Amino acid sequence: MTAPQLSPELIEQRPELYPDHKKLLALPEKIIQFGTGVLLRGLPDFFVNKANQQNIFNGRIVVVKSTSQGGVDAFATQKNMFSHSIRGIENGKQIDETIINSAISRTLSASNNWAEILECAHNPEMQIVVSNTTEVGIQYVEDDLKASPPVSFPGKLTAFLFGRFNAFSGSAESGMVIVPTELIVGNGTKLREIVLKQAEQHNLGTDFINWLEKHNHFCNSLVDRIVPGKPDAETVAELSEKSGYKDDLLIVSEVYSLWAIEGGDHVKSVLSFAQADKGVVIEPNIDLFRELKLRLLNGTHTLASGLCFLHGLNTVRESMENPETADFISGVMLKELAPAIPYEVDPARAQEFGNQVLDRFRNPFIRHQLIDITVQYTAKMKMRNIPTLLNHYQKSDEVPALFARGFAAFLLFMKPVQLVDGIYSGDRNGELYPIRCDSAAYFAKKWENAESQTELVNAVLSDQSLWGADLSSLSGFNDAVVKNLKLLSKQETIIN
Repeated sequence: MTAPQLSPELIEQRPELYPDHKKLLALPEKIIQFGTGVLLRGLPDFFVNKANQQNIFNGRIVVVKSTSQGGVDAFATQKNMFSHSIRGIENGKQIDETIINSAISRTLSASNNWAEILECAHNPEMQIVVSNTTEVGIQYVEDDLKASPPVSFPGKLTAFLFGRFNAFSGSAESGMVIVPTELIVGNGTKLREIVLKQAEQHNLGTDFINWLEKHNHFCNSLVDRIVPGKPDAETVAELSEKSGYKDDLLIVSEVYSLWAIEGGDHVKSVLSFAQADKGVVIEPNIDLFRELKLRLLNGTHTLASGLCFLHGLNTVRESMENPETADFISGVMLKELAPAIPYEVDPARAQEFGNQVLDRFRNPFIRHQLIDITVQYTAKMKMRNIPTLLNHYQKSDEVPALFARGFAAFLLFMKPVQLVDGIYSGDRNGELYPIRCDSAAYFAKKWENAESQTELVNAVLSDQSLWGADLSSLSGFNDAVVKNLKLLSKQETIIN
């Protein structure tokens, strides 16, 4: 027998699935969201739905599908309801639960429903804009703000805000709180700059520009939750059998969630859904959250990915199930990276965050491929780890031994054995793997020209154009990397 489709009609028949759904479906629209992706549904929309259930925020979301590909049929079929399976480890305990989210009221296509989208600007209760249009989305392009719709996301947003300015005669109360979640540093600041530039380029007037600057809050934000793409068929079948219904919009996420937003009292007041979950943090400065995530989660991923991959493992979870690699991961994170974060961090706070990250790495439901973490390996190493290494040496002359092992594994991973159609490949015990890094050709040349591994390490570490500093001058680090590279090259374990 085919399982029924998730819909309000199904909820009518099985009210135990979603208590108080009639009340929740009748709430007014308060947010316009640019993007239909799983991250938005798994994080901001999750928080809004949770707040609604607690009678805190009491508002729903109009979602704008900005891209031209695909339609909104699945959302229409299910009246914008979707299931959210939350699976993972929290405080050492396994979590496996599924909720139904009804936070979305409408899903509109920017290409087909632009007039309807602009009409939302006339709604006095709609005070919030949320976006995730990928990092490429927050860029200035020459645009036509009178088009239906403008091409770029900032163009769409500028047209929307201009419509709101006119609808409410530029009143202070009509200003909006705008929270982009695109994964770039200073996303709110950059979006604000582009919107102001669009306003100036299109001669929208000084009154509009003053209103943008004085009464609209463009908030920098940081999102942190693993929400993979469409679940595999096995997971879909498993969850469908468990729930007793079919859901074409099903998403799966880890338990951990963080949405850090820069803002003051006004932002807190408007984003009242933050009261429903400790995962939403609104503070005047979110640099601490960015540093913790960048140095401990991302930095550990980068130092461990090549090492664990060359050790014969394929996923983060496998790496945490292997005693040797698990010890390396926890050691390099908690003993070397956490004390050396290049930001003023309470040591207890860093340790607490690090332990949360280790729980996330152990998640039995998330298959995070190590080879995917090595994409743009060199740029990640430079951005995520080199500032921490330099800060370590500001505090101590002691060699960070685990860091040196991870760096040696990075160098060996970047050793190519084949070049085909512009793609470099490395070798893992007779198995070729892609080196997907813009610096692949650089390392191919270094490996080819070096007469010894010692010479290779010296050449790479001393390259200030690559790292922004002479890493060969760091006390003992050069020798430690050479020693570990030689051991790893002989297929001897370097994880002690």
